[in-house]
Amino acid sequence: MEYSTNELMCVSAAMRLKDGMNVAVGVGLPQMACFLAKFTHAPALNLFYELGVYNPYPVDTGVGLSDPRIWYQCDYYTGFLGALGQILAGGHVDVGFLGALQCDKYGNLNTTHIKKSDGGIRHFTGSGGAADIANMARNVFIIQKHESRKVCEAVDFATSVGCYKGGNSRQENGIPAFEGVTVFTNLCIMKTGKESGQLELQSLHPGVTIEQLKENTGFDLIIPKDYEITPEPDHEYLDILRNVVDPKKIYIK
Repeated sequence: MEYSTNELMCVSAAMRLKDGMNVAVGVGLPQMACFLAKFTHAPALNLFYELGVYNPYPVDTGVGLSDPRIWYQCDYYTGFLGALGQILAGGHVDVGFLGALQCDKYGNLNTTHIKKSDGGIRHFTGSGGAADIANMARNVFIIQKHESRKVCEAVDFATSVGCYKGGNSRQENGIPAFEGVTVFTNLCIMKTGKESGQLELQSLHPGVTIEQLKENTGFDLIIPKDYEITPEPDHEYLDILRNVVDPKKIYIK
């Protein structure tokens, strides 16, 4: 069965979400992966958006946090203060699931601006709740495209802190300890090492070579000998993703 790289990323991420987890989720592919997990192996997964919508059950795919279609049938609405000030800051979030413009070798994220070749700056949406989520969630998941300018040595602007500068630098600068950053791209799955805090290859996607991975990574990625090959998406998961989670193919095309 054929599948797109977006579908592979969604399914791979969904498989790492466990039943009963509390997930602070961003719109786009992160929410697709969360709903896929919830509609399959993790029905008791709890997901919420930073604006306070908790456990929605939409029948249509929304295109932003302010799109009321993604609020439909939510368990409750608590607002920013409840979502970020109580659930997140209270230490109840297992996974903060984010998108990014750039991710550096320590899992730090940039969603604020990028430097242009002419010396100028192109601005984007900025943090929203992503800085808080990256600081206080026990794990951070990221979905993004894998290019050397996006998976880079150092982000152009540190919007959200991952492992900061590696080692114990996160805790030394007053940021709560966490379990690490996992990055799902169209080429592979990477995770920050517990000791180094640097991204290491965990799983290479089918058909991708190590040479391709190196060519598209803007730093010397740690590649252990025992890395895995990412399993191809299960037919049942693809069917639910295509026909239930995102039937209009807004995100998974």
